[in-house]
Amino acid sequence: MPAEGLDAMPTTDEPSPADAASAGASHRVTPAPPNVVVVVTGAGAIAPDVVAGVVALAPDVVVAADGGLDWARASDLRPDVLIGDLDSVSAPGLAWADQHGTVIRHPADKTATDTELAVAYAAALGPRRLVLVAGPGDRLDHTIAAVGALGSATADTADTRDTGTPGVTHGTSDTSDPAGAVDIDVVEAWWGDDRLLVATPRRRVTLDEPPGTTFSVLAMHGQATGVSITGARWPLSGATLGPVTGQGVSNAVVDGLVTVTVDDGTLTIIIPGAQP
Repeated sequence: MPAEGLDAMPTTDEPSPADAASAGASHRVTPAPPNVVVVVTGAGAIAPDVVAGVVALAPDVVVAADGGLDWARASDLRPDVLIGDLDSVSAPGLAWADQHGTVIRHPADKTATDTELAVAYAAALGPRRLVLVAGPGDRLDHTIAAVGALGSATADTADTRDTGTPGVTHGTSDTSDPAGAVDIDVVEAWWGDDRLLVATPRRRVTLDEPPGTTFSVLAMHGQATGVSITGARWPLSGATLGPVTGQGVSNAVVDGLVTVTVDDGTLTIIIPGAQP
């Protein structure tokens, strides 16, 4: 959430779990899920215009993935939770988190990246909007894994290695889902100057960008079928996109809105050099 001074945690009037339990099962109080959850990962300095855009969202919870805590604090984003194996957060940053936030430490020998853990934690909160924020970064492998984590957070069978969190989808809520999946209306990222959005069968993505804006649609998580794109220079209707193939790369906005839908699979929409 936006910085309110880095020396005091905000207070809340929501009842504690113990207070809620004491009210009795028939009067149990369940805190409302957050509206916006932001995950900051340690890929480098965050662009000021991106910071301003994220602050304007008034996030309810800010989750830092390891060294992302230092970049968040340097960018007027006040972390509420620090998660990871804590091998890259600075000593002063860790000390601050121990005093002012919640620290969730994972072992160094694990099968998920710190960003995956942070995104899974954020998704399990059931927000209406999940935003991953990072600087440009210098590790291609970490970048690819981060994009993978963002898409997996919206899959019906999300990989939750080392997290214990349920699968997460977005779209129309179905509280009867036996897997305990929750729905997120918007899943997006700002990676350097690029904006990413995730489309699944349960949620379409609509782009409201100026005519001529370049965007790409990639099946980053395996084959996607029933892919349709309207309002673009090269529309598609019920197409099949193979994993990370070039068919959906470098499309362009025509006049009006661009809509991207998929019948089966997960799509990552990338807008290079987007304006927050």
